[in-house]
Amino acid sequence: MSMREKIKVAAARYPNQRSAIMPALLIAQKEHGYLPGPVLEEVADILGVERIWVYELATFYTLFHTEPVGLFHLQLCDNVSCMLCGSEDLLKHIEAALGIEKGETTADGLFTLSTVECLGACEMAPVMQVGDDYHGKLDAARVDVLLDSLRAIAPRAASVENTSSQQPGE
Repeated sequence: MSMREKIKVAAARYPNQRSAIMPALLIAQKEHGYLPGPVLEEVADILGVERIWVYELATFYTLFHTEPVGLFHLQLCDNVSCMLCGSEDLLKHIEAALGIEKGETTADGLFTLSTVECLGACEMAPVMQVGDDYHGKLDAARVDVLLDSLRAIAPRAASVENTSSQQPGE
């Protein structure tokens, strides 16, 4: 099923097309890996909504990416609970371990490191989201184990990502 068809199916569940923007953006991002301007415009056109509405949501929520990100997007919470539990030191550790700074992607394209305002998991502080998974009660040792495990699954994850983004017949 094409992205357009998937968005139309998702949008049919909502009485107002504006309410379908977030599900449509998730579909588009899964298809393209991120949401560049032309994709945002296409989503707006498919839904028949104002382009600014799509742009506002895509740039407000940290789950959407308007620029390419690494295979593994590491999103470290830097809100008060996580900060009090050591997220600032953890950020420095991750930057050193990956050889990048916040907002950058490793040269091999495996990791992008970001901070986010809140992941809504204060009980797990400090917490980091990688894809759809939360990793909490982190310290340097746990982060090192996590990074090693992500590197180990990278070839499989990349092959699944490439397969899922291909159109039939490619």
